[in-house]
Amino acid sequence: MTAPSRTVPAPPPALQLTLVPTPQPPGEVRPVLRLVRPGRPLPLPVLPPGPRPSAAPSTLAHDEFGPVPTGRAELPPAGAAARRLVTIALEALAGRRPLAQVQPLASTGVYAALSAGRRPRWCTEGNAPVVIGPVRVCEPVDGVAEVSAVAHRAGRAHAVAARLEGMDGRWRCTALQIG
Repeated sequence: MTAPSRTVPAPPPALQLTLVPTPQPPGEVRPVLRLVRPGRPLPLPVLPPGPRPSAAPSTLAHDEFGPVPTGRAELPPAGAAARRLVTIALEALAGRRPLAQVQPLASTGVYAALSAGRRPRWCTEGNAPVVIGPVRVCEPVDGVAEVSAVAHRAGRAHAVAARLEGMDGRWRCTALQIG
């Protein structure tokens, strides 16, 4: 009696490393390595945003419109602007000041989200004042500040995070998260 012949399975194809850039804040590119099997199509690369326009005076016509990015050298201190934004936003959500006071400090999307009517329950309940702790500021890229703070009300702590971008010579909130 003869033993049946066994076929040895072929080894799987070797893995190949491919460099794929990931989106990062403007001015910074951080590549990521992904494993790709030979014979499979490569994933399309995600291109990072282009460089920010310089803060040099614009040579465009005066009838141009839209926000113009501003570099750090031409902006006020980010810490003071961040504290002001967090204070005004939380007091507006608590009903202690008009929500319209947030509009010059925030982008259209942030203001629309704040005025949509959804307010954290802790902002609307009771009449205890909102106390804002130290505001932490990190500037990962020229003209961008990431902000975090802790708001205290009625013995409870709540996290607040925001992204500020330099637009038209001042800080403008482009993202706001209140927990």
